[in-house]
Amino acid sequence: MPSTRAQTAGPAPAVRHHLVLVVTCLALGTVVAAMASLNVALPDLARETHATQTQLSWIVDSYSLVFASLLLPAGALGDRFGRRRALLAGLTLFGAGSAAASLTTDPSTLIALRGVLGVGAALVMPATLSTITSTFPRAQRAQAVSVWAAVAGASALVGLFATGALLEGWSWRSVFLLNVALALVALIGTLLFVPESAEPQQPRLDIGGALLAVAGLVALVYSVIEAPTRGWADPVTLGGIGLGLVVLAGFVLFELRRAHPLLDPRLFRNHHFAAGSLSIMLQFFVFFGFIFVMMQYLQLVRGDSALMAATSMLPMALTMVPVSRATPRLVARFGFRRPWVAGLVGVAGGMGVLSLLDASSPYWLIATGLVPLGAGMGLAMTPATTSITDALPRSLQNVGSAMNDLARELGGALGIAVLGSLLSAAYRDHLSLPGLPDHVADAARSSLAAAHAIGGPVSDHATTAFVDGMHVALLGAAAAAVLAAVTVALLLRSAPLQKPFDDDEVTDVTGPADTEEQEQPAYR
Repeated sequence: MPSTRAQTAGPAPAVRHHLVLVVTCLALGTVVAAMASLNVALPDLARETHATQTQLSWIVDSYSLVFASLLLPAGALGDRFGRRRALLAGLTLFGAGSAAASLTTDPSTLIALRGVLGVGAALVMPATLSTITSTFPRAQRAQAVSVWAAVAGASALVGLFATGALLEGWSWRSVFLLNVALALVALIGTLLFVPESAEPQQPRLDIGGALLAVAGLVALVYSVIEAPTRGWADPVTLGGIGLGLVVLAGFVLFELRRAHPLLDPRLFRNHHFAAGSLSIMLQFFVFFGFIFVMMQYLQLVRGDSALMAATSMLPMALTMVPVSRATPRLVARFGFRRPWVAGLVGVAGGMGVLSLLDASSPYWLIATGLVPLGAGMGLAMTPATTSITDALPRSLQNVGSAMNDLARELGGALGIAVLGSLLSAAYRDHLSLPGLPDHVADAARSSLAAAHAIGGPVSDHATTAFVDGMHVALLGAAAAAVLAAVTVALLLRSAPLQKPFDDDEVTDVTGPADTEEQEQPAYR
């Protein structure tokens, strides 16, 4: 049989590499920014659409739920039918859904349209990374991946800033119109500059595995997102989480018996692949949970405007991007393990500093926590991402990219749900309001915004209780980062030596290297 490489588009001409990188990173930044940007616009949305608190939560979360659930099958479709085609289809869906969302005032319709955006994003995100890894020569690939990782990490913060700036002069609709403009530019750039890469001889799509993966992830992520509202001990929450875990266990067993699985569970025998997936998930658990908590602190406790709150995050982005760009050189000098683990320790340290904030903390204390947080994210993202992609042959790059992106999306959804639940539980436990009528006390306990509307001593007590809850949530985030650092250190310590940045080989899941020229990867 012919080699799989013969079926894959060769590297693009050298003159096009930077254009390919610019276009794919623009597409990536567009869909990543949409994950966080609406957090700033929620007060505006509530006033104009009359959405309930639960509806507001789902306007944000429906995007991540659909996004995460469809990443694996979307990655496989891109492999089979073309990564450029996946980009074009995804950007078209994303842009059309955003245009429709800007015209509606119904919360339920808006939730559904955010789900449509999630379908488009699931097609776009894995195709961006796999286009880079299949187009760039090995010698340039690590640097290109470092740019991709920096964009993936910083885009959420850029989205917050852009939304804050737009809300100074326009309504929440302008956020969706910006999505349309960015998607259109990325669509034109894809048509002009991005080469096609595909594996047309790939086996038929694993429909059974795709359905099990989607069903399990929907049940699990839905239940975790609903947990802060229903309560972690609620039968619906526990039943949904249990159902999701059972279905995902069934997915693993089903895939182990497939000749051509959607995602071969044996991939996780490769310690670099396993470490990269876990690290990415816990990094974004911390990151999106932190954004969810901190935006409320800045606007409701410090009293910052939407633009000022978003601008306050800039030290993190300004640190993350250059550190991410420098990471390949650090890895070349010190190896994978040291910079990667140091980055995760930096994330934990930043969360520890930020957990010291109170209602009167100066901004320099916030910046002191944001700098190691941004540096740590930048230092850990590139080796984690490269570990995932380098564990797979060229023919499965889109599935590997989807796994990387799935870890991000699941981590973000879980981070918002778990850290939000810690914040909410501690807030209610620490808010003591003796002597108040029950309906007033219940309103104050429902949210800090409601307590501020009551005013007086209730508002002061609620602010103190919120800060107490924030301490618990951010310490939980720090613990997650420490767990990631320890696990990565242990996995990489026992992993075989590899040279992922400059060795034109694909790593076998059990240790020895296997060349890309082989027709079947060794983990099959």
